[in-house]
Amino acid sequence: MILILLRYIQRISNNLALLSIFFKKMMFVDKLYFSPVKSLSLLNTNNFFVKKNIGIKNDRIFAFTRLINKKESIVYEKYPEKRNLKFFLTLKNSTFLNKYNFKFNNKELSLLLNNKLIKKITIHNNNNYESLSKELKLREKLITTTPHLIYNENFPFFDTMPNNSISLINLNSIKDFEEKIGHKIEHERFRGNIYVNNIEPWTEFSWIDKEIVIGDCLFKVIRKIPRCSATNLKPNSDVADINLPQKLIDNYGQRDMGIFLMPLNDGNINVGDKIKF
Repeated sequence: MILILLRYIQRISNNLALLSIFFKKMMFVDKLYFSPVKSLSLLNTNNFFVKKNIGIKNDRIFAFTRLINKKESIVYEKYPEKRNLKFFLTLKNSTFLNKYNFKFNNKELSLLLNNKLIKKITIHNNNNYESLSKELKLREKLITTTPHLIYNENFPFFDTMPNNSISLINLNSIKDFEEKIGHKIEHERFRGNIYVNNIEPWTEFSWIDKEIVIGDCLFKVIRKIPRCSATNLKPNSDVADINLPQKLIDNYGQRDMGIFLMPLNDGNINVGDKIKF
């Protein structure tokens, strides 16, 4: 009787060990971010709502144009198929943007520098947009570039315009990259929306053209994300301390980090959600 009991306990112990290994290997969402203003600060969150064929609610719904007038900016605001990335303020062409932070809630958009409020506007009045644009222009002494703040929650201002997208980054791919180059690489440099963990480095690249489930959401994995000079900047700074795309090329023969996702349904994603196929 005692022998049978011991065998039963051993069997339970083995099953628990297997379950422990299984759960340890399950891929999960570690961090979530969205950015109200294109190329500006990312806001950390525990959950967000995803809209089918559009993206994350309130992500990249504002943008600053450059080198075009107000009338042309309004065209960019309304018609995503007419947009051209070179006519937007981005970290690639305007590194000073990385010093600023934006917060968006309750229909109010706030501009901050060193965590101090500079200006706050309500988004219901378009005249407020111009006042925020002027504030940025005066602070940065922009002579040749007159920024115009534009807004569109149904057709956000993604790098993949006119297509919409969500970015996913594997934290272990970043860790592998760090170890190879011997340099600290903050995950914020990549401006991702969904950061995942418990995945072997670079496994995410094998998901291209496949469908994955995160939380309530079904996604089509579109393509890898090629990285530009914006990733050279330290977070919350306009100081570049590395040629990150070149380091990727030197070590992996490519400059990609992360993948683009297209949402196929509406749903919610939470920190801790598992990634399934």
